[in-house]
Parts: sequence; structure tokens; C-alpha cells
Amino acid sequence: MDLRIFTEPQQGATYDTLLAVAKATEDLGFDAFFRSDHYLSMGSGDGLPGPTDAWITLAGLARETKRIRLGTLMTAATFRLPGVLAIQVAQVDQMSGGRVELGLGAGWFEQEHTAYGIPFPKEKFARLEEQLAIVTGLWETKPGDTFDFHGTHYDLTGSPALPKPAQAKIPVLIGGHGASRTPKLTARFADEFNMPFASIEDSERQFGRVRAAAEAVGRKADDLTYSNALVVCVGKDDQEVARRAAVIGREVGELKENGLAGTPSEVVDKIGRYAEIGAQRIYLQVLDLADLDHLELISAQVRTQLS
Repeated sequence: MDLRIFTEPQQGATYDTLLAVAKATEDLGFDAFFRSDHYLSMGSGDGLPGPTDAWITLAGLARETKRIRLGTLMTAATFRLPGVLAIQVAQVDQMSGGRVELGLGAGWFEQEHTAYGIPFPKEKFARLEEQLAIVTGLWETKPGDTFDFHGTHYDLTGSPALPKPAQAKIPVLIGGHGASRTPKLTARFADEFNMPFASIEDSERQFGRVRAAAEAVGRKADDLTYSNALVVCVGKDDQEVARRAAVIGREVGELKENGLAGTPSEVVDKIGRYAEIGAQRIYLQVLDLADLDHLELISAQVRTQLS
């Protein structure tokens, strides 16, 4: 079971804060550092000192880390043109020595689009499908050849399809709860399917849909990686769990029901139940980025029991 650290910087984080978390992620033996792609805080938080851009952040971290994978859950397709996104991700992959992964989603938070003057189209899923075709098509085009794409939303003619990533293939992640279109899109384009913030039962059901969709297009279902993203709140005892829950404004009971919360043994047990239904990787949503002791505890008493 791979454990990855997943952050939500729009809730309030500087680049230096993210760098400290990424370095701790690497030093403590976690597999990867991922971040969301949002420009506006959610809920009651003020988001100070303001948003950081996902791919600018990852470019910096690419030069300041050595081992961990780096990526997004999920880059918003509404934020970037697909040709520009392909260039950005390929460049960060080069800067990292081939450690980047691209999670790409349709975009959904209308308020942040309004706040920063970003168009928020009514039809987002069809745009996401075209973006996936373009980004992967540009990367797959052989050097010296050109890439054309003529869709409803995007039109590319004679693209040199450069630069190329350092990796032969950048892993692409698709996720979500959709029962039909999401599994089909995953089967066509993804290397990993991520089920965000879902119960064991809902995850098992969605994993089954994705596996069936993969087989329907002639792929082996086991060629995909299956993962979950879950909020994490671990403490050495009940008092520490309660303290950490209070800091992030959550109730312990709710966290235990909907995420990974409790003592290390409780969390290991629940992760094991996700593993039983096919999860191979867990993205630990860490909401208090100042609490590096939390990461140390998870590494020492959860990660080591799962490796």
C-alpha cells in the first residue's frame, strides 16, 4: 500500500509551508506529495495569505526534492488550455527528473472562476475529454512529427508537440463518483483511478465499474492502479486525535466515519479494509500543514505497518 501526502493549499499556505511539507514527505518515506488545484478557500477559512498555483509550486518542488513523486488531485481543465498544460507538465517532469503525475479533472468550483475572471463553461465534461486526448496525444507524438486535433472545443493544427517529458509516459489520473462517463474516460486515458472521499462500499462499487469499463475497451483491469483520497487525523491516543480534529474544525466521530482517524492501529485497520476491496494507494489529505509531527507519527506507526 502506497501512502501519499495530499494537501489543500487554497485553505491557507505559502510556498515555504508547502516546501516544508514536501521535504518532510520525502524524509519520512512517503511515496509522493500531491496538491489540489484551487484559487479560492472553501468553508469558513480565510485562505490567507492567498492561493498558490499548482504547477508553479510543483516546478519549485521539482528542484528541491529528489525522490518523491509530484502531482495534482486534480488539475482543473477549466484553468488552462490543453496545449499550454501539456508544455507545463512536461517541463516540470523534466525539472524533476521524471517524477511527475497528472491528475486532470473537469473543474467544478464556480465561485473561484468568478473571483479570478476564469470562464466557467456549462459543458465541462466534453472539454475534459478533449483535453485528455490533446495532452496525451501531444506527449505521444514522435519527435519530428506533428499533432493535429479538431474537436468541438479545441483545434490544433501542425503542433510540433514539444517539449517531451522526461518519462516515457507521464501517469495520468482520473477520479470521481460518476457511474458512467467517468469510468469510460478512465478506461480510455488513465493509468490510475482515484476515488475521492468515499466509503469502502462506494469505492468497491466504483472500482468495479472502472474495471468493467477497462475490459470493455480491451484493457486489462489490473493494468490500472486503484486509489482513494481520504482525510487523515491520527493521534497516539484519543486526546491527541481530538486535539488534531479540533484544529481542522472537524468532529472525531465524523472523521472516523468518513476518513482515516483515530489511533495508528485504528487507521491501519481501516486502510486494510480499503485494501481488501482493491485500493492499492491512499492519498492522505492533510489539512493542518503546520503539524509536521502528525506526518512523523503517521510514518512511524502507520506507514511502517503497511510497507
